[in-house]
Amino acid sequence: MKKILIAAAVVAAGAGGYWVSQQPSSSAEQSNTVLASVPADTPIFSGQLAPFPIKSYINSLSQSYKTYPDDMFAEFEQSDDARAKFFVSLSQIYMESLESGEKFVTTFGLADEVKSYFYTLGLLPVLKLDVAKPEAIWALLDKAEQESGYSHEMKTVKGVSYRAYTLTDVGDSEPIELLFSQQAGLLTVTLDTPMLGEGILETALGLNPITPSLADSGILQNIIKTHGFRDESIGFINHQELVKAMTTKDGNQLARQLTALAEQEGEDPLLELRTPDCHSELSAIAANWPRTVFGLNQLSIGDKESSMDFSTVIESKNQTLLNALKSMRGFIPDYVKNSQDSVFSMGIGIELNQLVPSLTAVWDEVLQPQYQCDVLNQIQQEMSGQSPAMLGMFTGMANGVRGVSATLIDYKFAEASDQSEPSLESVDALISLSADNPSMLFNMAKSFVPELANIQLPQDGSALDLSHIVPLPPEYGISPKLAVKGDHLVLYTGDKAAAVAEKLSSEKLDNNGLYSVYLDYSKVFAPILSLAEMTGEPIPEEFSMMKDYNMQVQMGLDINDQGIVFDSYMNNKVSSDKDTQGGE
Repeated sequence: MKKILIAAAVVAAGAGGYWVSQQPSSSAEQSNTVLASVPADTPIFSGQLAPFPIKSYINSLSQSYKTYPDDMFAEFEQSDDARAKFFVSLSQIYMESLESGEKFVTTFGLADEVKSYFYTLGLLPVLKLDVAKPEAIWALLDKAEQESGYSHEMKTVKGVSYRAYTLTDVGDSEPIELLFSQQAGLLTVTLDTPMLGEGILETALGLNPITPSLADSGILQNIIKTHGFRDESIGFINHQELVKAMTTKDGNQLARQLTALAEQEGEDPLLELRTPDCHSELSAIAANWPRTVFGLNQLSIGDKESSMDFSTVIESKNQTLLNALKSMRGFIPDYVKNSQDSVFSMGIGIELNQLVPSLTAVWDEVLQPQYQCDVLNQIQQEMSGQSPAMLGMFTGMANGVRGVSATLIDYKFAEASDQSEPSLESVDALISLSADNPSMLFNMAKSFVPELANIQLPQDGSALDLSHIVPLPPEYGISPKLAVKGDHLVLYTGDKAAAVAEKLSSEKLDNNGLYSVYLDYSKVFAPILSLAEMTGEPIPEEFSMMKDYNMQVQMGLDINDQGIVFDSYMNNKVSSDKDTQGGE
């Protein structure tokens, strides 16, 4: 039970900290005060250095995001465990507060704009959050206690009082407590347990001086300058501190805590890594891949619409590996990169001519050091028995390929008539293969597909109707066409797709990424819900909740001079009455 509660508490605190950290926040003076209480060697940090309009952000969310199934908490509500009921009550309060931005900030006693910070003191998670009305926090905790029968104990440390909720079973030799404390408009949520050492609670509450602190280190300023992130949301995972914790017994706070826990358990699961060779060699690897950083590139928040452009970068100083990975980048067309008019788009950009040489360079770089650390040596031995050169047998057949992409632009169902059921009325979709010589690749493919053997593909860009090769019932609304449009072999159906295909003719091959995907939730669900209404079929509650989920998301993967980049963009809109009626 103890281990389960530890994991649950850490995950809950971490998830809560991460969620609020995406809702950026208040004054520079407060930021400096909080950062001065965060150790520079913290393995994880996420927070804001500028205000975030949380009230407007909640208002901009579609109603579907704010609702949940009636039976979502049913299983936990039947539990006899007061602790489970307490957390269910808090979860229900949170979900109900999402009804509006005003209700959300009132429920939690927040200002219209807030700041939050999440970090760890070794293993110990700490969440700090701006609070304008402290009494609101105590009121919602009191409500959860009354509904669950779970109670707290008031405690004091160095003159600061806090609520302590015991998470472990009665009589447990190593109790774990969930703490809530409020000081000077700042709420602190953390854990307390003797397992993690003396004085750590005082540090979590900001009562112990920290040297060096995150405020002294310049780490956040360096991340912002290097990656161009905004102040509203910034964070990192420090790989070097994690490696230090795994390979030493006392190299940092996390290492000391792991050592103490291992002594209590009577065995050290990290013993194999805690050797001089492993410490030296893993530290060298971590120096080349020092951090994973994340932050906002763009932010626009209003009561009716909000959008965020967010990036996560696995930093690397190994230019050999970065150059090898960059040389693999291929072409992703504009209809994927800028696909706001589509239902769904996806593109994979790989220059196949460079795939094997690039992977070979990566393989050689990894196998080159003669590792003495047993763990690393075993990994090398496993890798040495394989070789990316074998891929050359397959990539050679697709010489010159730069990428493959696809999009579903639109689809529509027709209403039922007296003689027929509702059917698919039209589809606009496209698949494109981008290559140095797409016609040559098509001619090569003909030898593997007998149905294409007698087809001569026009070189002037005109389309070839494939309906006689791919016969589909007319009620499907699909009439496939094939064409060469500049450097792209295109298979498409529908007038909208034809326009996209024509635009491809002028797009030159440019190695601009590795992967990109886009999804418009409202355009995905509206036709399906319309079909359900036509047929009179009941709509499952989970599905009907999505009818006004007006959100667009785009994610991508790329390589730049700083490392491996994961981009994500999200746009939320408040749905209009027209949007929520299941039509186009």
